Amino acid sequence: MNTLRKIRKNAKALSPVVASIILIAVTVAVSIAVAVWMGALSTGFMQTEQITFGTITFTTGTTGNVSVYVKNTGTSAVTISEVYLNGAAVADTAISAPDEVPFIIHPNKQELLTFTANIAAGGNYEVKVITAKGNPFAKSAIAQ
Repeated sequence: MNTLRKIRKNAKALSPVVASIILIAVTVAVSIAVAVWMGALSTGFMQTEQITFGTITFTTGTTGNVSVYVKNTGTSAVTISEVYLNGAAVADTAISAPDEVPFIIHPNKQELLTFTANIAAGGNYEVKVITAKGNPFAKSAIAQ
């Protein structure tokens, strides 16, 4: 009878080391699950607008042309709502490609923006586009 009491007294369900390892494993598993869940929630908020310009080419004269490739390097489609040359708005009638403003550029795609303006040789010109969300993107070049 005494022997059974000693066995019962020494019998433990888990040692403290095994219990600690299980606790750490559960904590890591829960933290990974929460990180994956938060990552899935935040992907919708991570869409960005980013525009880059190619080389700006000019044809000089009173009815000169300005041509530049506008590329969307962001993660969401960008709607170009306004185009400016040296701070002056370019009228829709002056834009020949794409046909009209506003126009949409999808991610990793580019559009050739061409419009007419009075261009003087050697002049410094800034082409600026404004997106529908109000973000400005600009590039300057000198007419040759």
